[in-house]
Amino acid sequence: MWEEIFQGLNLILGWQSILGIAFGVTLGITVGAIPGLTGNMAVAILLPITFYIPPWVSIPMLVGIHKGSIYGGSISAILLGVPGTPAAAATMMDGFALAKQGKGKKALKIALYASVMADTLSDLVLIFVCVPLASVALKFGPPEYTALILFALTIVAAISGDSLIKGLASGALGLLVATVGLDPIMANPRFDFGLVELSTGFSLVPVIIGVLALSQMLVQAESSFRKSSESFLPDSGNPDDSNISRAEFRGCLRSIFRGAAIGTAIGALPGIGTSPSAFLSYSQARKGSKNPEMFGKGALEGVAAAEAGNNAVLGANLIPLLSLGIPGDVNAAILLGAFVIHGMTPGPMLIKEHSPFIYALFGGLLLANIANIIIGYQLLRVATLITRISRSILIPTVLILCLTGSYLFNKSLFDIWVTLGFGIVGYFMIKIGFSPVAFVIAFILEPLFELSFRQSMLISHGDIYVFFTRPLSVTFIILAIVAALGIIRQRRRILQKE
Repeated sequence: MWEEIFQGLNLILGWQSILGIAFGVTLGITVGAIPGLTGNMAVAILLPITFYIPPWVSIPMLVGIHKGSIYGGSISAILLGVPGTPAAAATMMDGFALAKQGKGKKALKIALYASVMADTLSDLVLIFVCVPLASVALKFGPPEYTALILFALTIVAAISGDSLIKGLASGALGLLVATVGLDPIMANPRFDFGLVELSTGFSLVPVIIGVLALSQMLVQAESSFRKSSESFLPDSGNPDDSNISRAEFRGCLRSIFRGAAIGTAIGALPGIGTSPSAFLSYSQARKGSKNPEMFGKGALEGVAAAEAGNNAVLGANLIPLLSLGIPGDVNAAILLGAFVIHGMTPGPMLIKEHSPFIYALFGGLLLANIANIIIGYQLLRVATLITRISRSILIPTVLILCLTGSYLFNKSLFDIWVTLGFGIVGYFMIKIGFSPVAFVIAFILEPLFELSFRQSMLISHGDIYVFFTRPLSVTFIILAIVAALGIIRQRRRILQKE
């Protein structure tokens, strides 16, 4: 065993592997920071190249791209209010609020630290408890997924803003919009109004860019008629607003560790992804915070929780891939292709047959985290230059990026119209006090919830008690009820303080 570990370390510590990881992380951060582009796109594009590169160089490089892109999404989310990736939508809630207070660099730093810490913890779980966690993930069937997503939907109430009714209405609208397209079981068209483009429903990225990003640009453009010469974001000039004190970092640690645990657990379950994990981590951080009223208004703890939640998924989603041959998400599915290209079949025999490479991959995961914090920290200086750009220049530039990103996602002109339409919807939601974020959360979770719920009904022949006969699903239902009651009680406490 030790001989194989040293062989793996010898492979991954070669200059080719280190250079490949550094390139992957840099590319990932860059791609993730551009709205509409995702690490999955970059990984898919570079996949054929791996045929000509040794696996201990190419596969860690692909992993580095994905890791860098998840953090990169937080850069535009914090500085522009435009989530570079869907997973960064939760980060935007407090990150952009901090940036508008002149604390953009502080928010970027805590996002970087939380990302790397949670990702590293998730990687360590992968390395040490890969097989046991995979066996737990296999016990999740449709009833368990339904109950888990029901628990995640309690987030809508947690981040509904000043009005719980408006927040729930926003969530209900998100659920309704997500039903457009083909029925997930019978494939019958729903609410497509005869448009071929709507047969598959509204695409995730154009909707998120429209509701969360374009709407903010419209609000900023409206205010720019009065303040056209001002920079997009203020610069407080206070050095403390660019650095994180020890007290602030300690205050975020609990949320980081909690987010790492949530992300690792969700990452081990195939098909959930980073966005639900980020929002669930954010919701739990708000629930456990001493100052929940600050969330959504510039809570450093909120940024840390969101980034910890989405980055902790990265290591854990390789658990079912490496131990069982089941890809946990889209990126893991692409990595499965990279394994096959090099003649390796993920599954129970992978570690036994290719143990030196597996240990090299484990080392590559940790090296990618080191590269992420070094390269990410250096890029902070470049990223914060955005705050000095005039509104009259930056707003049109961001609008072009939003529309370009929407088009590139599916290479569809229809998605540009979707972005524009939902941008207007998001603008009016902001104006009347509805929550665009609650809308997005419901929109993301509805397809997963509907599919798993209807599968459960088919399995049980319509018997609703199927959710109460399985220990894991009962556990999540109880957690959902407790979370909902806790949120209601917490909101009453906040109102009494005011």
